[in-house]
Amino acid sequence: MNIATLNWGDLTPELFLAQYWQKKPLLIKQAFKGFEDTITADELAGLAMETEIESRIVSDNNHGDWQVDHGPFEDFSQYGESNWTLLVQAVNNWSGPTNNLLTPFSFIPRWRIDDVMVSFSTPNGGVGAHLDQYDVFIIQGSGKRRWQVGAPNNNLSTLLPHPDLKQVSAFEPLIDEITEAGDLLYIPPNHPHNGVSIENSVNFSVGFQAPSSQELWSSFADKLIDNNLGEQRFSDATRQVTTASTLISKDDQQQLKAFMLEQLDNTEMFEQFIGQYLTQSHHALELLMPVTDIDEEKLADILSEPEILFMPVSGLKAAIIDESKTTLFLNGDIFHIDEQTLSLAKLLAGQTPLTTNQVKSFNTCLKNTQLLTSVLNKGYWYIE
Repeated sequence: MNIATLNWGDLTPELFLAQYWQKKPLLIKQAFKGFEDTITADELAGLAMETEIESRIVSDNNHGDWQVDHGPFEDFSQYGESNWTLLVQAVNNWSGPTNNLLTPFSFIPRWRIDDVMVSFSTPNGGVGAHLDQYDVFIIQGSGKRRWQVGAPNNNLSTLLPHPDLKQVSAFEPLIDEITEAGDLLYIPPNHPHNGVSIENSVNFSVGFQAPSSQELWSSFADKLIDNNLGEQRFSDATRQVTTASTLISKDDQQQLKAFMLEQLDNTEMFEQFIGQYLTQSHHALELLMPVTDIDEEKLADILSEPEILFMPVSGLKAAIIDESKTTLFLNGDIFHIDEQTLSLAKLLAGQTPLTTNQVKSFNTCLKNTQLLTSVLNKGYWYIE
């Protein structure tokens, strides 16, 4: 199986973005021919036993008596053979093969992708009809599942069968299909959908990051506070006499608005904020920090070995905001770079495994050495 190849059929990524992205759902049968699960059900259950990994089990044993249990889990035997689903967030942070499922979606910027959630469902298992506020691609793994997807409908009622479970009322499906291994379902935001497992099945859900304006403003305000910025006071040295002291004039509103937006017009600070915000993982990463820091001398010793590979940790988010300013962001951390380090920074941002010879070629420049050791000591890259 070549997971890097998405068989679009009559579509292309360009046509998909123009005709379907955030517009209407799409099912592509056999988008991934010969697809095999990137993680077994047993391995998924093992992740759900870990404290730092977010997981939950949704069950409906009595046809309407919905229950939600949150991990970590110690035992699954109590749930029986049917009517429940295990969902584990950010499995790509802990499973390299699962992280590789992001490759076919590289026609969309990496910062836009949040994580790969993996679910294991028993017969009749599901989470009920619901809406999401973000885009999602669902790859069907082993087993079969019936998917129904509808159009946005403001007349749908919100249901709360459990305090931790938000569902919607019945809807008219646009798509009503049984998915099999390798099928790909795209669901835009606010489209009601419901997936019910026909047999033991595994789904891989590539979810997208869609920050709200509220979240962006709140995080931006935190950035100002953390850096002691934006402390200057509003001034109005050109003020004219008012004829109505109880009114907030249009001119005053515009001046206050412009005053607030001054910080956003600070390009350097905004790029730093947005680079940190968009590359910060929302879920725990398996950071692999060395026991003792790697310095120039230790790196030289490591490079004396002929077959060393320098690898990124799974699920790492990375970006280079502006090549003219050359700032590399890894998991919200800032690494300042310049022309000498830009080539290495691009490989780090692209999470390209580096061979001993590649690193040796960069290691002739002290700045490259310092960049690489910094990334290794943070645990974002490791030596295999």
